[in-house]
Amino acid sequence: MGKKTPFYDCHLRAGGKIVDFGGWDMPLNYGSQIEEHHTVRQDAGMFDVSHMTIVEVTGAEAKAYLQCLLANDVDKLKTKGKALYSGMLNQDGGVIDDLIVYYLSDNHYRVVVNASTREKDLDWMALQARPFQVAVAENNDYAMIAVQGPNAIAKANQAMSEAQQSAVEGLGVFSAVDCEQFFIARTGYTGEDGYEIMLPSTQAEPFWNSLLEAGVIPCGLGARDTLRLEAGMNLYGNDMDETVSPLEANMGWTIAWEPQDRAFIGRQALTTEKESGVTSKLVGLVLQGKGVIRAHMKVVVEGVGEGETTSGTMSPTLKQSIGLARVPKATGDSVMLEIRGKLVPARVVKPCFVRKGEALV
Repeated sequence: MGKKTPFYDCHLRAGGKIVDFGGWDMPLNYGSQIEEHHTVRQDAGMFDVSHMTIVEVTGAEAKAYLQCLLANDVDKLKTKGKALYSGMLNQDGGVIDDLIVYYLSDNHYRVVVNASTREKDLDWMALQARPFQVAVAENNDYAMIAVQGPNAIAKANQAMSEAQQSAVEGLGVFSAVDCEQFFIARTGYTGEDGYEIMLPSTQAEPFWNSLLEAGVIPCGLGARDTLRLEAGMNLYGNDMDETVSPLEANMGWTIAWEPQDRAFIGRQALTTEKESGVTSKLVGLVLQGKGVIRAHMKVVVEGVGEGETTSGTMSPTLKQSIGLARVPKATGDSVMLEIRGKLVPARVVKPCFVRKGEALV
């Protein structure tokens, strides 16, 4: 038996198909992954993301610590609740994990890391904290739910108290507000608008029921994966890991090179890689023939070399097979994929296929 989130009984009542996910018992779907996917693209769906790890970073040197730990610079965060996305790198510039960090004060930041990397993340963060006057502590008091889709904000607001509705009015993207024990962030992993909400575990079930009453549909891990892939969002362990640098994982924009004297972990390795030039890049693929793109398929780039797919699926929105692949830097606008012993053509595109319900390819 795996670990259970505060929403576990809600999943059972909703008919969720429970599977093991990183040691957690989580819903894969509630009957139709495709219908759940379309619900998020067209209306509003909710995902239990309580398996994610919340870490509180506090102390006099909290900012200095995170400026060393992360490739992005938390000094950009000046307003309470403001957030940024970053890679947490090793000394070789590889991605230990990708995460979101929220600014609460100069002495308090909230970091949300992936469930599958929890133990190594916490160990690494604790190790790097030793030279700093800082405390790094896992926060297990919250449940966490994502409400996503074009109608997500309106419907989620219906499930909130009047004070919470007032607090989120005008809330910007990648910002959060703390109200009545709810930490409500306008972030997500689907390419749609919406919230990711941390709330006391004791209030998880009542809030779930309020969301149901507002017309928000439960969605599982399957739809979450097809949605994030359509949006061109990386999945840790597939599209990047400790052997891959942000420069080769479409995460170059998350590296804060200025100020030049900020000595973040992995900076020297990234600087060397940048100066010498990357050898590969992460691209989007749209299959032009029959089949479905899956991870770890060989990509043949005529006259250039070979690469490998990192993620793939049949896109419910586009009704075409799409994927991400790491290919030689010189790759042009077309490649061949090896599928069941045959070479099938694919078009190379920017790695973002659908955003806010609109096809981009």
